[in-house]
Parts: sequence; C-alpha cells; structure tokens
Amino acid sequence: MVNSKLKTEGLPLRVVDEIKSISRVAGYLWTREWAERNAGNISVNFTDYFKGNKIENTVEVPCSLPREVGGMILFVTGTGCYLRSLINNIEQAACILKINGDATAYSIIWGGEQKGFKPTSELISHVKIHYENTQNGSGYRAVVHTHPPELIVLSHHPIFKDEEKTNHSLWKMCPEVRVFVPKGVSCTPYALSGSEELADFTIAGLRHRDVVIWEKHGALASGEDVEKAFDYLDVSNKGAKLLLMAWAANFEPVGLTQEELQGLEVFL
Repeated sequence: MVNSKLKTEGLPLRVVDEIKSISRVAGYLWTREWAERNAGNISVNFTDYFKGNKIENTVEVPCSLPREVGGMILFVTGTGCYLRSLINNIEQAACILKINGDATAYSIIWGGEQKGFKPTSELISHVKIHYENTQNGSGYRAVVHTHPPELIVLSHHPIFKDEEKTNHSLWKMCPEVRVFVPKGVSCTPYALSGSEELADFTIAGLRHRDVVIWEKHGALASGEDVEKAFDYLDVSNKGAKLLLMAWAANFEPVGLTQEELQGLEVFL
C-alpha cells in the first residue's frame, strides 16, 4: 500500500492555523531555554477538525494504546526531535497521526518527514490526557510538556513534598499567579519518562490543578489551545522564579496576605 500523506494545503484551515500557533509557541519555549536539545513535546487533539474528511491509503504502524482512544487524530511532536525545529521545519519534526479504531496501530497522515521519525516517547501520556479531556468536557485540546528551569529547581526543594504549601508560596508572590493559575500546580512524584505510571500521575494532577510538575524533570499543562497551555506554564514558572530569587537573596518573602489573596477571587 502506498502511504498517501496529506499536504499542508490539503489540511482543514483550522488545522493550518493551529500548526502556525504551535510553531510560535515552540519559539517561545526555545528562546526561554525551556527546550534544550530534544526536551519537551507538544500535542493537539485535531479529531473534530477532520470530521467528514476521508483519509485513505495510509500505512499503519503497530502500537499498544488504550482501546478508548481509537479513532483519535492528534498532532504530536517526534521522539528525539528538537522543539526548535518546529519553528521552521515543523513537517520534519512533528506529525498528525490517526489511531485506528481498535487502538492497535496508528497512521501518519501529515508530516513526520525526518528520517526514522517516530511519535514522541510520551505518546501514552498525551493520548490518555486527551481522552480525559474529551470525557470531562473541559474543551482542552492542547498539551505542552517542557522544562521550565525554576519549576524544576522547585521540585528539588523540600517544600515540593507539601503541595498546599507549594501553591500558597507561588500564589503569594504576585497577583497574576493567583489569577491566571487559579487551581495551582500538582507536585507529582518522580516516575520514569514515557511510563504509564507517569501518565496516570499526570492525569490525576490535571483533574484538580492547572499545571503538573514532574519531580526532577519538567512540567506539563493542558489548555484550549497551545497558547493557553503555555500561559499556565509561563505564569506558574514566574511565581517559582520570584520565590527562588527571594530565597537566593536570603529572605522569606512576605507575599500577599490572606486577605489580599481572597480579594483576588473576584477575578477567578
């Protein structure tokens, strides 16, 4: 069978616009030094955008995914690929894949042009998060995993073992953290990259938090689109940066008072 991949000009217009946003966000991650070498990955659920589009003559690659994700169509970055490559060479470093009905194989229907291309090693985490988002009605379609330095450093601090204290310490640093990361961060225990254990930790964290910090590794957020997922990470990392700056200057920040924090609830 000849694999007939779609060309960019043959994609739904909303998908093309999303791909442009993904390139832009990849640029943010690279310039902030959050995406060293092949660190991080991005995925977006495009399933609804392809409704009514007939996809034929695709080569299936066997895989083992949860049965319930059968039929999903996702944009995903490639394993070993550099996020900085998404800025100008996105068709090389990422793909759109369609999972077959039984979730026993996937087909790359766009992109994946780099030699030896394979989807991200964190694919299990991404597909399970996207399935969770479809079930809870959040409207979240994007997942961004990256390596914000200050959040990683914070995950090495003893405070990380106390999630409530960690969130209060971040929220009190400036009003924007409380307002734009209202549910806070999940302090996830260390787990091996690409493991189903890490996927399950992440899903559990996202059920009640805006950002999941993977202990000693990085952070992940989901949002309506890649820009909004990035914003959760950006703002929470700003809180961590301010907190670490205060500690580095050898003082415990006074922070917003409880009354001041409660006053911000009008914006939540």
